[in-house]
Amino acid sequence: MGKLLGKDLICTQEWSKEDLDRIFKLAFEMKQDRFGEKYLNILYRKQFFMFFFNPSVRTRQSFEAASTELGAHAQFLEPKAMRLKTAKSAGETIEDAAQVMDRYAYGLGIRMLENKVTYYGEGDSLIREYAKYTKMPIISMAHDKFHPCQGVADIMGWIEWLAEAGKQKTGSLATEFDSDGLVGKKLLITWSQGALCRSLCSVQEAALLAGRYGMDVTIAHPEGYEFDPDVIKATRENCEARGQEFTVTQDPEAGYEGAHVVYSRNWMSSEAYQDGELKKEEEIAKAQKYTDWTCTAARMKRTDNGIFTHPMPIDRGAEVEDAVASGPNSCIFDVAENRLHGQKAIMAATMAGFLD
Repeated sequence: MGKLLGKDLICTQEWSKEDLDRIFKLAFEMKQDRFGEKYLNILYRKQFFMFFFNPSVRTRQSFEAASTELGAHAQFLEPKAMRLKTAKSAGETIEDAAQVMDRYAYGLGIRMLENKVTYYGEGDSLIREYAKYTKMPIISMAHDKFHPCQGVADIMGWIEWLAEAGKQKTGSLATEFDSDGLVGKKLLITWSQGALCRSLCSVQEAALLAGRYGMDVTIAHPEGYEFDPDVIKATRENCEARGQEFTVTQDPEAGYEGAHVVYSRNWMSSEAYQDGELKKEEEIAKAQKYTDWTCTAARMKRTDNGIFTHPMPIDRGAEVEDAVASGPNSCIFDVAENRLHGQKAIMAATMAGFLD
């Protein structure tokens, strides 16, 4: 186990499993004792900067709520309100802006997604450059490669539903961190058509974490919608290290067989960026041609009483049928709630050293 105070969270793969376990354990405890006195002043009067290149629903709300419940103040920042250097205009460099922010705050979250970058990986590079010039922890609030906070919320939700004390066995959610309930379970991450043209960040994070926590991982997508090769390599290695199976298929049907968790989501193709620009309309039009990639109730019947998961927002009717998204085996709102509790644990550990 390492010291977590000041530690950046850009991708969960960069943390040891032992340190992730500590975060999960604390997150479950915080969820059960949400306003417990021992948590209320962990970040008393400290500042958390939230730097949004892209808007959100869950991310801003959950981080602001998390900050308040820990005694901190969350400050909303966006590029248009700051004089920053860009490729087209003069202004403050990342080196200068980061070091100034570091004198004011105890943590910095950055959100930079598909339409705010000119090529895949640019958001990841920007976050890492901020991390280079700060002592305070940098937390990815979603960028073009990874979404660690969503990954934490996903794993929490799947544990709640699949652990021995989970919902499918007792009718109520599991209340303690017990990752053994995930071992040997099958996760299907399947591409689906949709009109939101989104990055790979959430699904790539889910694949990495699932393998580390002992799940079989199947990734299904049409040709041209491949994951980052480095993520595929790491996921394969994660699964092999735990003795689990890793499969990639271009069959929209096969992956559902025996699945315990189905993650049906649209993501952009490898051709999304051309000449330094996201070709959003072209991507959306191309995705609509694949009419056989919706998560349906009929397909879910082929699972092992599988749960449906999604980070939201959902393109209902395209990514998934309403009967599935709003059905009895949908864990989407439990996962969304867990963004709050997981982020509280991450902030307490990295900004206050609560677990050191």
